[in-house]
Amino acid sequence: MNHENMITLLRGGDVHSPYPLGKRDILILESKIAAVSVPGEIQIKGLPVQEEDISDKVVVPGFVDTHVHILGGGGEGGPATRAPEINIQGILSNGVTTVIGCLGTDGTTRHMESLLAKAKGLEMEGVTTFIFSGSYQIPVVTITGSVRSDIALIEKVIGAGEIAISDHRSSQPTFTEFARLASQCRVGGMLGQKAGVLHCHVGDGSRKLEFLFRLIKETEIPITQIIPTHINRNRELLDDGIRFMLQGGYIDLTAGMDPSSDEGHISIATCLQLCREKSAPLDHITVSSDGNGSMPVFDEEGRLTGLTIATQESLWANFQFLHKQKGLGLEDCINLFSTTPAAFYKLQQKGEIKPGMDADLLILDKDLSLKTSFAMGKKMMEEGKLLVKSTFS
Repeated sequence: MNHENMITLLRGGDVHSPYPLGKRDILILESKIAAVSVPGEIQIKGLPVQEEDISDKVVVPGFVDTHVHILGGGGEGGPATRAPEINIQGILSNGVTTVIGCLGTDGTTRHMESLLAKAKGLEMEGVTTFIFSGSYQIPVVTITGSVRSDIALIEKVIGAGEIAISDHRSSQPTFTEFARLASQCRVGGMLGQKAGVLHCHVGDGSRKLEFLFRLIKETEIPITQIIPTHINRNRELLDDGIRFMLQGGYIDLTAGMDPSSDEGHISIATCLQLCREKSAPLDHITVSSDGNGSMPVFDEEGRLTGLTIATQESLWANFQFLHKQKGLGLEDCINLFSTTPAAFYKLQQKGEIKPGMDADLLILDKDLSLKTSFAMGKKMMEEGKLLVKSTFS
């Protein structure tokens, strides 16, 4: 069946946008949500309509994964340790409908032009994509010659990242260099009507978020122009991240494959508990997968001793665990994985279920298992089976 350019009417689902709407019918016209109405109110005659009864299902917005190594990450142990490129199946099978791609450690053998081409390819296959300019390093690798121009002129570029700080793999930038990069992000975002976010990889160095606190104290750049990621790397860094949140900032947590474990990092569940204890706003938190990035293990002298690969399965595992095992409200769960990242990065057509928004929908059973999904109005999964695959699968 051709699922493109079809009028779809989803009947009677329990809709969360992220706030609960109750039973609703959802009308999809091409890539957009055309209407969300009480059951039975929408009637279409004289046109072909694909109508589905989802009255026993839950409907939530598609996930927005803001930190994905779509070209593959890694390389810290030499060419053989370069992680593979991501494929569309791995993205869609875990409820992700929007990704932001980044380079990572390697801005030498991987290039911005390749990152942009990969993003365009994934979008042709079915998911919405954006990218960051740069890698770990300052000066930043770009396409046009400057971060400001990349953001202002290239549609898919919405910021710079992941720029490494407090990490032995960073370029050890000065604060002046860091502040100048943040200003380029801000002005580029203004010129291009984008978020212009500076997305920072934070290692386990003792300086933690020092540069971020200096930035908001010593410059005029708003605190919402920058977001640190991997903040749940250790307790000391998380404490710094909570302090940053209490001043109005946002943080990004990296989902672990075992949502119940605090081994090697602090779990999302524990992070949320600590944030509550210190009255830090949960709606200033995003969760990303670090998908297809390498997860290197270094000894005390900085030597690589092990390597694994992150996967977007961690997002779905954490989403289910937080709601089913930890009792986190569905609205709060959706905020973490969809609505807050969409709002922070100014993806104005994402993260909610209402007329005019992109039709990125996840249809779940009562046990929160993913059954059916739509990305930009196209059905991507039906009864747990993917309907699309990458070009060379």
